Amino acid sequence: MGIYTDHIVPRVVNWTCSSAGIARWRQKVCTGLSGDVVEIGFGSGTNVAHYPPTVRRVYAVEPASLARKLARKRVGQSSVPIENIGSDAHRLALADESCDAALVTFTLCTLNDPQAALLELFRVLKPHGTLHFLEHGIAPDEATARWQRRLNGMEQRLADGCQLIRDPLAMVRNAGFEIQWSEQRYARGPKPWSYFSVGVAVKGPFATSTD
Repeated sequence: MGIYTDHIVPRVVNWTCSSAGIARWRQKVCTGLSGDVVEIGFGSGTNVAHYPPTVRRVYAVEPASLARKLARKRVGQSSVPIENIGSDAHRLALADESCDAALVTFTLCTLNDPQAALLELFRVLKPHGTLHFLEHGIAPDEATARWQRRLNGMEQRLADGCQLIRDPLAMVRNAGFEIQWSEQRYARGPKPWSYFSVGVAVKGPFATSTD
């Protein structure tokens, strides 16, 4: 941790992830959320404006203090109660099967152990609970994927650990979730950073997480 990580990266992320183009993706991933929702990687609250009225409460998890500060205005204007429950997505301060849905946007790329975080979401979701996800990741065409592998080390250094080469759908499935629907395509912007995966996965009533 340092000045760059604590004070610059959160501002850059807030700026890049608040564009109108990204907002359309956020609207899509938040559609269908309801009940008590846990959101890991809450950031500066850029999803808040897209919560549907069916959301009863949001439990927010965010490690960056500046991001939480930047989120205050959005949280204050929200009609949905938002409770900060900690900073570690790998250890959620929530009881088993206590949430109706989970939301994760542009977070699995940066977590030290995204699989552990997904297993935690699996644990706290009720049977038939849904995981709504929006992530960037490894591209299907080899030319772009080759550039992603070349740039990945630089990306991790400049973007606080963010990786370009993770496969969001594979990670979600490996945690025991069943994909209900998903869409993968390039968004606007440089291709190595713009192959997006959006979708909803479900925790089946008899499913068990995979280690």
